[in-house]
Amino acid sequence: MEKLSMFKCESCKGVIEVVTPVCDEALKGFSKLEEKSEDATTEKHVPFIEEHEDGYVVKVGKETEHPMTEAHYIQFIELLIDDNRLYRVYLKPGDKPLACFTVAKGEKVAAREYCNIHGLWKDK
Repeated sequence: MEKLSMFKCESCKGVIEVVTPVCDEALKGFSKLEEKSEDATTEKHVPFIEEHEDGYVVKVGKETEHPMTEAHYIQFIELLIDDNRLYRVYLKPGDKPLACFTVAKGEKVAAREYCNIHGLWKDK
């Protein structure tokens, strides 16, 4: 399996991310999380990247913020720059659904987030 793929354990529901390619045998008991990028509901999940002078801000929901309650929240936001620099911010209920990354800019910038109920989402 290729690096940066994410999987969810079928028994404990924990999420893992592959950091180097692994064989299918290593992932028994896990199901691959597919990245979604189209919101069909009023709850917004697609991460939106804003470029700033000193880096990037990633918001979950452009006009409408994603809920951040005990039952439904964004667990983390990732920023990937030029396919070789990965940054992650972990969130908890009550936090704002955004992450600020003070980092060197790149040519290719992408974001993902993980909602505890609705899974893995990427920017468009």
